[in-house]
Amino acid sequence: MTHTVDFQTVSTEGLELSPVAAALAGLRANEARYFKTKYDHVFTVERAADAEETIEWVHGILKDERDIVITSPPLEATSFEVEGIRMAYVFYESGLSINVMYALDESGKRAVGFKLSDGMEVPEELATRFKFARQRSKLAGTIRGSYFTIKKEH
Repeated sequence: MTHTVDFQTVSTEGLELSPVAAALAGLRANEARYFKTKYDHVFTVERAADAEETIEWVHGILKDERDIVITSPPLEATSFEVEGIRMAYVFYESGLSINVMYALDESGKRAVGFKLSDGMEVPEELATRFKFARQRSKLAGTIRGSYFTIKKEH
């Protein structure tokens, strides 16, 4: 079952198990607002149990590219295509959000982004590998983010 993420009225629906549910909901709403504004795309998510293919794709890229295994359970995920780019998001119980931007054209940009919800610690599996820059968001408070470029075909 999918639900549309409302960035006008931020809801923790689907994220209640997270100790930083409100901040994670703000982070999710921030992404929804971005895609609505930039691409006129309505951001929908589904429970992790219903999004196994998307989660496996994201986890496969993490493992294959950087030997990263995320220990936090996924709560929700989404996958969609906009302007020739396959996008995938996974939202985790810890407050972590991972997105994959994968251009369908081989010459296009391909990257994995990590965003940490306000109030969460940097996950152990990422702490020694990435530096996180801070940005402010009206919906999400302080977001810490990092990324890496995808080198292989997925």
